[in-house]
Amino acid sequence: VSSCSFAEFGKQWYQRRVRGVTTRLQGTTRCTCTVYLWDYTDKVIISDIDGTITRSDVFGHILPWVGKDWTQNNIAKLFTAIENNGYKFLYLSSRAIGQASMTKSFLKSIKQNGVGIPEGPMLLSPDSLLRAIKDELVLRQPHIFKIKCLMDIKNLFGKEASPFYAGFGNRVTDSKSYQAVNIPPHRVFIINHRGEIYTENSLVQQHSYQEIFEHHEVYFPSQRTSHRGHGAEMVEEYYLAQNFWRTDFPDVDEDDLA
Repeated sequence: VSSCSFAEFGKQWYQRRVRGVTTRLQGTTRCTCTVYLWDYTDKVIISDIDGTITRSDVFGHILPWVGKDWTQNNIAKLFTAIENNGYKFLYLSSRAIGQASMTKSFLKSIKQNGVGIPEGPMLLSPDSLLRAIKDELVLRQPHIFKIKCLMDIKNLFGKEASPFYAGFGNRVTDSKSYQAVNIPPHRVFIINHRGEIYTENSLVQQHSYQEIFEHHEVYFPSQRTSHRGHGAEMVEEYYLAQNFWRTDFPDVDEDDLA
């Protein structure tokens, strides 16, 4: 995409484009893609799909095909509220690239009380369907692909940048992936099969999407101000109530516990 094409974006941060290829045998085939233009100061929320947006890994694949809604309760209004506070969304899944069209259609079809989930790029595994299933369910190593993918995105913002603000997932491998790109444990949200959410720094305290929505201004303070440097943002985050008033656990010598 040329610099002139970027100038066409104006105030829009994404734009759909159509390209066509014409051959004698097959005629004209059109391909639609979406280009996302983000500022280097933007903060990005990463979300897994299966088991995170859907209620489970397996049924999340199957039930949408037969018209059954299998999405997590209240996730649409939570993600929309976070987006309204100035955050961008990135959807990352170990689904095979061959499922791209189906997965895009599924994400666009989500409606909860008339509210959908935010627009955002969707990144899938470049492997075949069988290889993706093997990595996810047999080898239990989907984080290898996810970490490499997230590192490539992170490097687009600059080597010292930390564009990823928080991550939503449903497996330990999701937590590994998010923390590998400098998302702190208290902003890694892991949901279990019962719909209970915990963060990596508090495995006992449980939440739900509804509870996080009710306090989303605390978890995801508004970014809708003039562009700021990363250092200024870190100073502001230090003075958030949950950080400023938090008391860290004291250092205890193991010999004192004997």
